Amino acid sequence: MGWSYRKSIKKGPFRLNLSRRGVGHSWGNRLFRITHSADGRRTLSVNLPGGFHWRKHLSSRSRS
Repeated sequence: MGWSYRKSIKKGPFRLNLSRRGVGHSWGNRLFRITHSADGRRTLSVNLPGGFHWRKHLSSRSRS
């Protein structure tokens, strides 16, 4: 099994995520959050009371 590392630094609604793959960041609160991962994926998350959640992977920017 490989090794992993993850560290999250929070400052208000902004979160910086450090991992073995690189640096990602997210912005939002408990209910709504937009995440940009270290590998370039963007995700919109909606979390509702009672354990219900919805996630949508947003299109990543194409680089020419």
